[in-house]
Amino acid sequence: MEFQRARSDEQRLERRRQILATAAAMLSEMPVAKLSLNELSRRIGLAKSNVLRYFESREAVLLELLQTEMHDWAAELRRSAPPGGGTPRERGDRLAQTLAASLAGRPVLCDLLAAQAAVLEHNISTEVAVRHKRAAWQNTQALIELVQRQLPELGAEGAAQLVETTVLAAMAAWPCSRPSEALRAAYDSDPTLAALRMDFTDLVRRTAEVAASGLLARQEPTSARPAS
Repeated sequence: MEFQRARSDEQRLERRRQILATAAAMLSEMPVAKLSLNELSRRIGLAKSNVLRYFESREAVLLELLQTEMHDWAAELRRSAPPGGGTPRERGDRLAQTLAASLAGRPVLCDLLAAQAAVLEHNISTEVAVRHKRAAWQNTQALIELVQRQLPELGAEGAAQLVETTVLAAMAAWPCSRPSEALRAAYDSDPTLAALRMDFTDLVRRTAEVAASGLLARQEPTSARPAS
């Protein structure tokens, strides 16, 4: 692919879109840890120095992809919200199942989330960090609104806590549920060890269920609680 230097704002925006699209395609083939700036540059057909005209680092590219994935996840949840009705506990369980299943269906998002704090939020400027966190705030607000519609009993604060807990569970569960080749062989060779293998969807679902139930319990009116 041959590129000439982008001169207009429209051309520069198109270059950024092409870089992001190429990086997204690479993540469908390889984990975040293996995506290098050199390989990204090669696939686009630009020198690495030219890629750095549009994104200051590999991490800046991946952070923008992360927020795009988060935005798309929220949009998917709006389309596939679980049915209403039932007790708060029942609605909370259905919501937990929906959140876990939708995350499991987005491996690129989960891989980016798992790398966010330890890798992607390093080697970036304050400007990129501010842009990233502003986008993260907007995406989080969209998720909070979705939770509030399903579980209005939680209120805004409880909904925010449920979103935070679910996302943190996904960040931790994703690498743990992707064992190395040696660990997979160990699990296969010894049935007693197989019980230690983590299932991503199940772990995230159970975490979200427990969090929702606990948060709902804390919303009970003080008058309904026994005097101490």
